[in-house]
Amino acid sequence: MKSAINSYDCKPHRIFLFPPFNMKSVFFTLVVIFLMTHFSEHSHAETKIDGFTTDLISHDSPRSPFYNPSETKYQRLQKAFHHSILRGNHFSAMSVSPNDIQSDVIPGSGGYFMNISLGTPPVPMLGIADTGSDLIWRQCRPCDNCYEQDEPLFDPETSETYKTLACDNEFCQDLEQKGSCGIDNTCNYNYAYGIGETFTMGYLSSDTLTIGSGRGEPVSFPGIAFGCAHRTGGKFGEKHVGLIGLGGGPLSLVKQLDSQVGGQFSYCLVPLSTTDSTATSKINFGRNGVVSGSGKVSTPLIKGRPDTLYYLKLEGMSVGSTRVEFRGVSAGEEGNIVIDSGTTLTYLPPDFYSEVESALATAINGQTTSDPTRTFSLCYSSGSNLQIPTITVHFTGADVQLPELNTFIQAEEDLFCFTMVPSSELFIFGNLAQMNFLVGYDLNNNKVSFKPTDCTKHQFN
Repeated sequence: MKSAINSYDCKPHRIFLFPPFNMKSVFFTLVVIFLMTHFSEHSHAETKIDGFTTDLISHDSPRSPFYNPSETKYQRLQKAFHHSILRGNHFSAMSVSPNDIQSDVIPGSGGYFMNISLGTPPVPMLGIADTGSDLIWRQCRPCDNCYEQDEPLFDPETSETYKTLACDNEFCQDLEQKGSCGIDNTCNYNYAYGIGETFTMGYLSSDTLTIGSGRGEPVSFPGIAFGCAHRTGGKFGEKHVGLIGLGGGPLSLVKQLDSQVGGQFSYCLVPLSTTDSTATSKINFGRNGVVSGSGKVSTPLIKGRPDTLYYLKLEGMSVGSTRVEFRGVSAGEEGNIVIDSGTTLTYLPPDFYSEVESALATAINGQTTSDPTRTFSLCYSSGSNLQIPTITVHFTGADVQLPELNTFIQAEEDLFCFTMVPSSELFIFGNLAQMNFLVGYDLNNNKVSFKPTDCTKHQFN
């Protein structure tokens, strides 16, 4: 029997002769090959995206799965007002117990949705877009103790890029009291909304998230952390698929995309009074999210408690030329009012509100009427020939001038009401006051900008 050495070494070999080489050239070549391989694998996650824009779909839009054509516009408005009151109450609870709950995200009228996809291949999801929440989540298979939803559940096993996150993962640490470690070292999350009867529980996971880009190509981001829900309950209904957190906490979409979009996003909300059925509100990221040009004003974005919410400092309001200085329990605090895209009305401290209302009633000098729902304090008959003065909101460093469109609404056929109301709890600058403004958030430089804009015509590629 031939030895292994004989069987291989005794065969003739073809000899290749190489020309002399330079060690520096070889080293340089190897470095280039390594860098090309490394960045080909990771460039999608690390390359900064220039900018992209997608639709924000109003809960009351015909494009919304919740749209009910049999409802009148006044019925939809009343639902929006009711939801706004509930949301304001829950925000107040957040400020007292920031680690326990998130905002009331169940969208009544006045909320917005956003189209994204999760997984590879991408599975579409019309999620609640919420600046008062952080976590992105959707229902996943298996989901035995979950609310029924019309859309198919997300199946992690069919996604080539899905991963559950371990307990020592940075995103798991960001959950703080809302996270726990499973026996198999998987990171579990548990979020409660509102007063706690609505909740979502499951595995904190990661996958590729894709966002439509208006008229451009969809943009994909690998390794985005989200909650894969295996148990849910409460107020969610069949048409709810999940949630897209846009708040200031580390797990929100905008914070996770920080390196790609430079901490920049903005939105432009179409007025409720628009007659253009094709007009849609927009949300912009990266370069598209930058607010610039004539008419732009900026105010500091102030970190509050919890960090989910976006706080500004309100210094006062002017009704025409009559200025009212801000007064309230938080008048001396750096951040004393929350700016929120999901709350319809604006909430002010009672004493401050009373002074603003008095100045407004004096300027209008019309016959007031009562609101039968008791939502609003200052109302007029819609048939009155009213002269509504401009209200200037004085934030630190930024005077935002609100025309009638932002401060009054026809709440009923013969009822025209002031859309700011008193509150003894948390104070909120709501979305009616933000419509037809391009509102930009620069999270790296901590500022919010406002620019008057016709949002029915606001477009980016």
